[in-house]
Amino acid sequence: MTPAGPEDAARAEIDRLLAAAGWVVQDYPHYDRHAAAGVAVREFQLPAGPSDYLLFVDGKAAGVIEAKREGTTLSGVEEQSEGYAAQLPDNLAKHADPLPFTYESTGVETFFSDGREQDPRARRVFAFHRPETLRAWLAEGKALSQRVAEIPPLERTGLRDCQFDAIDGLERSLARGDTRALIQMATGAGKTFTAVTFAYRLIKFARAKRILFLVDRRALGKQTLTEFSKYVTPDDGRVFTSLYNVQHLQTNRFDRDAKVVITTIQRLYAMLRDEELDPENEEESDFERGGPVTARTVSYNPEIPIESFDFIVTDECHRSIYNLWRQVLEYFDARLIGLTATPSRQTLGFFRQNLVTEYPYERSVADGVNVGFDIYKLRTQVGTQGATVEAGWQVAYMDRRTRMLRWEQLDEDLEYQASQLDRSVVTHDQIRTVLTAYRNKLREELFPDRTWVPKTLIFAKDDNHAENIVRHAREVFGKGNDFVKKITYRTSGEKPEGLITSFRNDPYPRIAVTVDMISTGTDIRPIEVVIFMRDVRSEIYFEQMKGRGARTISDTDLRQVTPDAHAKTRFLLIDAVGVSDSRKSDNQPLERRRSVSFQRLLQDVAAGNPSEDTLSSLAGRLSRLDREVSDEDRARIKDASGGEDLRHLSNHLLDAIDPDTIETRTREAHGPTYSDQEHAAVAEDLRERASRPFAKAELREAVMRARQRADLVIDEVTQDVVTEAGFDLERAQETTQRFKQFIEDNKANLTALQILYERPYGQRHLTYDAVRELADKLRQPPYNLNPAHVWQAFRRLDESRVRGAGPETLLTNIVSLVWYAMGEAEELEPFPEIAERRFQAWLQRQRDAGRDFSAEQLEWLTAIKDHLAANAEISREDFKEHPDFTDRGGLVKVRQVFGNELDPILEDLQESLVA
Repeated sequence: MTPAGPEDAARAEIDRLLAAAGWVVQDYPHYDRHAAAGVAVREFQLPAGPSDYLLFVDGKAAGVIEAKREGTTLSGVEEQSEGYAAQLPDNLAKHADPLPFTYESTGVETFFSDGREQDPRARRVFAFHRPETLRAWLAEGKALSQRVAEIPPLERTGLRDCQFDAIDGLERSLARGDTRALIQMATGAGKTFTAVTFAYRLIKFARAKRILFLVDRRALGKQTLTEFSKYVTPDDGRVFTSLYNVQHLQTNRFDRDAKVVITTIQRLYAMLRDEELDPENEEESDFERGGPVTARTVSYNPEIPIESFDFIVTDECHRSIYNLWRQVLEYFDARLIGLTATPSRQTLGFFRQNLVTEYPYERSVADGVNVGFDIYKLRTQVGTQGATVEAGWQVAYMDRRTRMLRWEQLDEDLEYQASQLDRSVVTHDQIRTVLTAYRNKLREELFPDRTWVPKTLIFAKDDNHAENIVRHAREVFGKGNDFVKKITYRTSGEKPEGLITSFRNDPYPRIAVTVDMISTGTDIRPIEVVIFMRDVRSEIYFEQMKGRGARTISDTDLRQVTPDAHAKTRFLLIDAVGVSDSRKSDNQPLERRRSVSFQRLLQDVAAGNPSEDTLSSLAGRLSRLDREVSDEDRARIKDASGGEDLRHLSNHLLDAIDPDTIETRTREAHGPTYSDQEHAAVAEDLRERASRPFAKAELREAVMRARQRADLVIDEVTQDVVTEAGFDLERAQETTQRFKQFIEDNKANLTALQILYERPYGQRHLTYDAVRELADKLRQPPYNLNPAHVWQAFRRLDESRVRGAGPETLLTNIVSLVWYAMGEAEELEPFPEIAERRFQAWLQRQRDAGRDFSAEQLEWLTAIKDHLAANAEISREDFKEHPDFTDRGGLVKVRQVFGNELDPILEDLQESLVA
C-alpha cells in the first residue's frame, strides 16, 4: 500500500531498517513484547502521548524512536524522544527508568543517544542497532566512554614521549565522548606500536568488543599482524596474540571471536556489498591508484551490523578513505581513530579538527627518532630537455608485450620531450648517466670514506623503467645479479616479500629498484640513499616515499648490512627528475590500476560490470595510446568500434564515472528533483553505453594489436651529460636561519644565551645545566632543530669555514654553534678543539708569568681541560664522582697536587676555556 504522506514514507523506511536489524515490528493494539528478542511497537501509549516506536528487549522496554518526515532537522527532536523515555507508566516492564536508548529518525537520517553516558551526546548512525547489542550494553552497565574514562593511568615505561602523548591524548578524547580522533606521528616514530598499545588498553580495560584496523594494502596488513604477534603486554608479560585473537582477513568473513580484525578498505567494501574481491585490488597502494573516482555507497547488510566494531583504526590510508570511501567508514557505529604522518586538510576535516597529538617529522629528527636528510640534485641534459635524433640514424623499437626488438632507419627527425622518457622513449644513456654520476659522487663527495655502496632505494616510473635501471646499475657498478634487485608487484621468480627481507637484513642487495611497493609503510632501516627517477605530484605521497630513508638504526645493526658504515646520522635524497621542485597537489591520477595489464582491463570492461577504477584506468590507457598509434591502427580501431575513435571511447568512459555528467544527465531525464534510484539508473546506463563497444572482440583485438605495435622507441644514439650535481642549499639556509632566529628569540630568557650574549666577561660562567637547557629548547617546537643538523647545514653553505663533524654526543658543541652564528667566531669547529687551543694559550701565559707545572700537574690540568670541554663547568664534586678523576685519586689527590691554588686554577681555567 502506498504511504499516505511524507511521515508515513519515513515510517515505512524505519520499519524496513528495524526489520533488517532483527527487530519484529508490531502495532500497539496487537503487540506481544515477548514475540522476539527485540520488538518495536508502533504508537505505544505513554503518559506523554503515543511514542512512535517503543523498543522492547527480552520483553522489557529499553528505548524509543521518534519518527519524523524526510528532511526534518533532528536536533530539536531529542527533547521529545527524551520525554517519552522518561515518562513511563509504573506497570510497564522496563530495563531502566528513564529508558537508556533514544533514536530520532527520518528513515534517511538517524541519530542515537546512549543515556548511560555521563553527558549523553546524540551521534549519527547508519541504521538501528540489533536487539542483541542493546541487551549486551544493558548487561555492561556503563557506556564505552565511561569505561574508557576509567582506564588506569598510562605508564611511560617502554614508550617514547611521542607515543605516550598520543595514547594519553587519545584516551582523554575518547573519555570526553569524541567519536573521531586523529593522531599525527612522523614516519618512523612507531605509529603501529602505539596503535597496538592503545588497542590492548581499550580491549583489556575498556572491554572493547572488537577493533578494526584498516591498512593501505595487504602487505601492510601482514606487517600489522606481525606487530601484534610480537607485542609483549606491559602488565601481563605475554604476547598480544596469546591473549586475544587477531585476524588478518583473507576472505570476506571475519571471525566473531576476533578481538582485532585487519583488512583493507577495498575488502571491507566488498564484504558490505556481498561481493567477491580480486586479491590484486589489495596489492596496490591507494596513494598510487588515487582511490575511487566517485563515492562508494553501501546499504545495510544484516550479516555485518553497524555495531560490529567499537573502534576503527585507519593506519596511513590514502586521503580518499576520508572522502570517497567515507560512507564505508560511517556505516559503522564505531569511534574512528586516524593514524597519519602527513595529515591533509581533508583528513583534518573528516576528524573534525580533533588532532589529539602532533609529532611532525622535524620534531622527530630533533629528538633523534628519525634522521634528517639532504637533497642532492643530479640533473642531466636529456632528463631536463629531452633530445632529437636526426633522420638517417638507426633506432630500435621494442614490443611492449614481448620485449622483442626490431631496428629501423628514421625517415625524419625523432624529437621527444623529457616527459616522454621511459613512457614512449627509452634513452639508455640517460639512465646510465644518472647511475654513473651517482657511482662517482659516492666516492668523491657523498660517502668518501666508504667502499660499500650504501643501501639505496630507487623509485622508477613503471615496471619496464625499473627493469632498465636494474640492468644498467649492474653494468655501471660492475656487479652481479645480487647487487641490484627489482622489487615490484610484477617481480617474477622471487617473492617480493623475500626480496624486501633480504634488502632489510642482509648485505645484498645493495640497491633496490621499485615503483610503489616500498613507497609507504615498509620499514627498511639501513636505507641511506633514496633516488627519485620519477616525479611525484602528491605532496602526501612524496612525504611517504621520502620517509623510507628516515628510519634510525643502531650502529651495530647498520654494520651488519653495511660493514664499513660508522653511523646513520642522515639520509640522502637524490633528485634526478626535479621532484623536490615540482608543484604538488592532491589531484587524483587518471590511471588507477597501474599493475593491471591492458588486456585485463579490456576484458573487465567487456564483462559488463566494471569498477570505476577499471573504467578510469582504461580511459587513461586509451588516451595515451591515442598519442602513439599509427594512422593505420587508428583507422582499424574506428572501424571495429562502429565509428568511435580512441579519444571518444576514452571520453565516454570518463563521462560514465564523472559525478557532474551523471548529475546533468539525471536532471535532463527526471527534472531537478529525482530519487536515488533514478540517479543510480542513469549512472548504470552511462556505464553500460560506455562499455558496450568493448563487448566486441574485434575492437579489443584491434586495440591490443595497436598497443603491441605502439612500441617503445629505444634511443641509443643520444649521449647524455650531467648538467647539475650538488647539494640543495635552500634547506641548509632555512636551517641556519631558523637557528639564528632561535638565538634571537631566546637570548633574554635562556641562561646560556644570557651568559654568552650579555654578561660582562668576569661573570660569564656557563654551567652544564644551562647548556642542556639550551639544547633541549632548540629541539622543541617551533624550532625542532638538532645541533648536529645545524652543524651540517653550516657546512653545506661554506665548507671552508667549518671544521670537524661536530659529534652529536658532545653537548658543548652547541656553544660553538652559538658563537659562530653570533659572528664571534670566524670558523665553526668542535668545542674541544677550541678548548685545546685556549688551554695551550693559557699554559703559555702561565709560563710567561714564570710559572712552570710539573708533569703530574700537567696530567691533572689536561684531565680538567677535557672535562671542561665536555661539560662546560667543573666543581669539587666532580673530583669525587667522575672516573677520569677518581681513577687518579680524586679530590684528595688533586688537593695534594695543587694545594691552595686548586680553586683559583679551576676558576681561571673555566673563564679562559669556556667563556
